[in-house]
Amino acid sequence: MSGLRTPGGLVGVFALLAAIGTSLGVGPAALAQQDTAILFRNVRIFDGKNSALSAPSNVLVRNNKIEKISAAAITVDARVIEGGERVLMPGLIDAHWHAMLVRPTPASAIAGDVGYNNLLAAAEATDTLMRGFTTVRDMGGPTFGLKRAIDEDLVAGPRIYPSGAVISITGGHGDFRQLSDLPRTIGGMLSRMEKIGGSMIADSPDEVRVRAREQLMQGASQVKLTAGGGVASPFSPIDVSTFTEPELRAAVEAATNWGTYVATHAYTSVAIQRSIAAGVRCIEHGHLMDDATARLMAEKGIWLSTQPFLDLTGASGLGPAEQEKLRQVVAGTDRVYALAKKYGLKTAFGTDILFSKALADRQGAMLASLTRWYTPAEALIMATSTNAELLTLSGLRNPYPGKLGVVEEGALADLLLVDGNPIDNIKLVEDPAKSFVVIMKGGKVYKNLLASETKR
Repeated sequence: MSGLRTPGGLVGVFALLAAIGTSLGVGPAALAQQDTAILFRNVRIFDGKNSALSAPSNVLVRNNKIEKISAAAITVDARVIEGGERVLMPGLIDAHWHAMLVRPTPASAIAGDVGYNNLLAAAEATDTLMRGFTTVRDMGGPTFGLKRAIDEDLVAGPRIYPSGAVISITGGHGDFRQLSDLPRTIGGMLSRMEKIGGSMIADSPDEVRVRAREQLMQGASQVKLTAGGGVASPFSPIDVSTFTEPELRAAVEAATNWGTYVATHAYTSVAIQRSIAAGVRCIEHGHLMDDATARLMAEKGIWLSTQPFLDLTGASGLGPAEQEKLRQVVAGTDRVYALAKKYGLKTAFGTDILFSKALADRQGAMLASLTRWYTPAEALIMATSTNAELLTLSGLRNPYPGKLGVVEEGALADLLLVDGNPIDNIKLVEDPAKSFVVIMKGGKVYKNLLASETKR
């Protein structure tokens, strides 16, 4: 994938964005309200793990965690948000996101102005949070600066679990060089994509090891390699297998030494099986795998992070060859979910939206589309506690230690107050502007449409 590195000097750009946004009433200073204690009174809880809602309850948040949940009244000096028996649920998690690649065009992502593209990503980060996605697992792109700006409250946005640059091979998915750039000189000048931190080309175990360590050095919570062909890359047939097993194993070794894991982009059975043999712990996509491969994933306890690609929406910007590859992936969507259910695979939800703000606005609609295979409760559980379980594979490289994806005492206070019952009507998540009346991340209120607040 591609993206744009944010050098430390560009943090000032994010500060400027914050100042501009505040003047417009939409920046973090305008959105976030921090109180030592906030009490959600009279809410019904979807806890992220169980399909049934709780009885009317009260939830006390102190600082950044859920301190107490009680059916009985909680008497405390706190800011009170009157729930009116609305549903309180965990913030949503997108397990396959590309924060740097949502809004630019492919050409501008590769060759465009770095500062402008970072501002685009920051604006999209705020919109992502306002759609109720309080955490994203970024699967390719130099989001380290954006993550820092969000963590330092310069920009309102979700928690980011960054992978850094996607590691690929010559001609693989993520190699966006032109044919005129060939032949590659080993040890020579880096390509534009490599210079801006979008992807790194590695054609030997030693190169893979170096590139993986570079991402970890910058703060990657997991390492991403492309083990097979992809849709968007111009020289990458979707059926090809790319890295050799020793090359994949080099990345796994580097990540394991840092206490974390490798995820691979892999559609086909060969790419998936080779990844598993090398020690990869999570497969991204998997739409073209066969029954035997799904069974192997179940036996080995391998995670499947996949996406409900159901149509060719957004394909207009792709060339004919890339559109044909997308058709193959879409045709495999029903099968991958059928296999996931057949073998009880540990399955995470993501969207993998690229180069389209309009598609990003449908992030919640993609979640709702999971009801083609799952109940609404199962879909919501997948996008909360199940995705949060996947995030824990980062071990000590987890940038946000603590429980995510659940409403329980001691968990991090990433919460949505929903005007309606999303278990009965999951389409509520398709209209976050209306449905999510309160959005909280880390105990801070970033959105509140309710007038009935009191200080107790």
